[in-house]
Amino acid sequence: MRLMLDMLCRTGKVNDPEQARLDLDNAVSRMSVGMEHGIAIPHATTNTVDEFVAGVAVTREPLDMDSFDGKPARIFIMTLYPKHESDSHICFLGAMARILKRSANRKTVLAAQTPQELLQALVEARY
Repeated sequence: MRLMLDMLCRTGKVNDPEQARLDLDNAVSRMSVGMEHGIAIPHATTNTVDEFVAGVAVTREPLDMDSFDGKPARIFIMTLYPKHESDSHICFLGAMARILKRSANRKTVLAAQTPQELLQALVEARY
């Protein structure tokens, strides 16, 4: 998760990376971020961003994220958002859930070899 947070921090949209890390660690320690089908969604409300920020990453090796279905995760969706942007967070996660509930879309995402291919897989995914 640290690498993903670093990726979000490099966008310049995270005002205080260390506080964002603390907020994310706190949020993750309170609940499992592992979902089903190899997907994990680490997320936190934080004062370190002025607007909703999100990133998607795929790992080569699966990571145990204490998922609902007991399976390790390879697809990670990280979000940071201020309290006034919770609607954006919910809309984004809803869209990602619709995309990733389809096995074919997950396979295309997992097959992506570059960030551009990953973005293309998500943009062109069928609901």
